[in-house]
Amino acid sequence: MSDVLLVEKEGNIATVTLNRPEAMNALSRELRAAIAVTFDELEADPDVRVVILTGAGERAFTAGLDLKELGSGGGNFSAQDTVTDKDPVTSIGKFSGPVIGAINGVAITGGFELALACDVLVASENARFADTHARVGILPGWGLSQKLSRLLGIYRAKELSLTGNFLSADRAYEWGLVNRVVPQADLLPTCKQLANDMLSVLPDALNAYKALIDEGFAQNFGDALKTELRVSAEANKKVQSSAIAERREGIQKRGKSQV
Repeated sequence: MSDVLLVEKEGNIATVTLNRPEAMNALSRELRAAIAVTFDELEADPDVRVVILTGAGERAFTAGLDLKELGSGGGNFSAQDTVTDKDPVTSIGKFSGPVIGAINGVAITGGFELALACDVLVASENARFADTHARVGILPGWGLSQKLSRLLGIYRAKELSLTGNFLSADRAYEWGLVNRVVPQADLLPTCKQLANDMLSVLPDALNAYKALIDEGFAQNFGDALKTELRVSAEANKKVQSSAIAERREGIQKRGKSQV
């Protein structure tokens, strides 16, 4: 594994760390490729069911594309350099289990897009988000222009993208962009606890439910309801009623133990 990306496996959880803290974890060509390859490998690993994605240090999740590297190449900026079949966002999206984004610092432009590729976002108090595509004169190619408006509403999305202003962790929570904000020291422990909560559900159901939510989210509401009806009818007929009763009993016992 490249030094620019660290992978630590603990049971069924893999923690992937962007490891260029001296460059605010900027997405160099090497790091982009490493993310894509790593997530392809994790998808092929049957032991890995949940992934936590974070950045090294406390300053940055990732500051986005490595502008120094892009500038040193000369010539015009090429979207093909960042938008390919093996780009990191596409590979993250192909991972069938949940991906928890542990946003430890700033997530800027391409880094914002990387964060939005995750299924759940937990932010430290140091986290901030910014879409600066318009400030540097390029347009996004990893989904930000479409995802953000669907997550925040079109007016808030336009405010962020058309100004390039930063969004604080607390405001991101208020707007529903992140699930929770925690102290920096609690970030990874919180994400690992959340991962373990996800691991407590049935493996097939975990992946199938994520896929169902994602498929429906990409459709209009009417088509999404039809998708749910079709998918649930196919999946639920495979489950025996006795098994459902047994699982419900186990859920009730677990709920009482958490009171």
